[in-house]
Amino acid sequence: MNLRIGFGFDTHKLVEGHPFQLGGIHVPHSKGAIGHSDADVLIHAMCDALLGAANLRDIGFQFPDTSPEFKGIDSKILLKLTIQKLKDTQFSIQNVDSTIVLQNPRISSYVPEMVRTLAPIMEINEDQISIKAKTSEKLGFIGREEGVSAYAVALLFKE
Repeated sequence: MNLRIGFGFDTHKLVEGHPFQLGGIHVPHSKGAIGHSDADVLIHAMCDALLGAANLRDIGFQFPDTSPEFKGIDSKILLKLTIQKLKDTQFSIQNVDSTIVLQNPRISSYVPEMVRTLAPIMEINEDQISIKAKTSEKLGFIGREEGVSAYAVALLFKE
């Protein structure tokens, strides 16, 4: 069995009055992440981890933010396209482990819904997705509630 591990990271600025998409769901908050797409940092980090493990470069290469095709796109679509790229190269997901770093809002209660949303898109079982939530202990741009970051690792296999 051919095993591959990949690492992903993403960060986005938070702004008042913008919808907050995280892990494929809407999280109620006075601020939301901004970007070329819907700025879902968790999905973007997961895509980068998956693409990296398959040696398919990164999300910016596959879905450039200079392309009008991806302007405002739902990141769940980008994840689905990533999964298709994995299937095209005969890789399957063993598991994905991720961490969201966000001062506010507290999101641990949203994690089960995120997992339920992402598992069918990734065509894996819910127990193959781990999502953890951390704060930055009020340090840096995350601590000042100016932004959100996410990290992910993915293990792929090819039989």
